[in-house]
Amino acid sequence: MISPIRAMATICKHPKVRIVSRHEDTEYLECLDCGYVFDSDELRDMEIEDTVEAETEADPRLEDS
Repeated sequence: MISPIRAMATICKHPKVRIVSRHEDTEYLECLDCGYVFDSDELRDMEIEDTVEAETEADPRLEDS
């Protein structure tokens, strides 16, 4: 089963965000398209996952890595 956080990332790539809060070293962002609130580290993680998925689709030999 896909976690709700992963499902949200799959449905919306959060192309437009705004900072809604800062706490210590963390910024919390809100997606202006879907309203999902998350920390900025999650956005970086989603971008990395998208890059890895795109590379894997371009070169199927990378799937075993």
